[in-house]
Amino acid sequence: MPMNALIPVADGSESLETVTIVNLLRRADVAVTVASIGSDRTINATRGLVLVADARLEAVLDQSFDLIALPGGEAGARALGACMPLIEKLKAQRRAHRWYAGICAAPALALSPHGLLDGKQATCYPAFRDALLHYVNRPVVVDGHCITSQGPATAVAFGLQLIEALCGTARRRQVAEALLYPGP
Repeated sequence: MPMNALIPVADGSESLETVTIVNLLRRADVAVTVASIGSDRTINATRGLVLVADARLEAVLDQSFDLIALPGGEAGARALGACMPLIEKLKAQRRAHRWYAGICAAPALALSPHGLLDGKQATCYPAFRDALLHYVNRPVVVDGHCITSQGPATAVAFGLQLIEALCGTARRRQVAEALLYPGP
């Protein structure tokens, strides 16, 4: 059975991060569901991009996911952090030792305030570093089943780490090579 991932989005989600995460996971044949936390599937992402989610979050809350990954963007991350059905789903994900992740503002504004980074080393957009108790200044940080990343420029490295977590090193390498990605 293919791995599956939930990418929750809101108005103000960082467009580059959202599209990069979805694109890379789908390149690795992960079944990705982009879910809007709002009342409409259409969201106004950053930089004037309008994105249409696959579903509304409430329609997929009863489904199980191998990964839940939050894009950043300050306004989007704040909205994701205020969405209690999503937070409860993330807490259940952590308890079940399944993968969860956040990039940019999401670790600081959506994960940390709800205890989802307690006892974890993590990273985020440097302007929000004070919100993380165990901040690590690296592009991508993996601690247990939690993966965090710093921002738009680290989105490809983040996406590749998500692929490795779900599909293994060989699949990560295949996708990275197809992208002409220069890093490990």
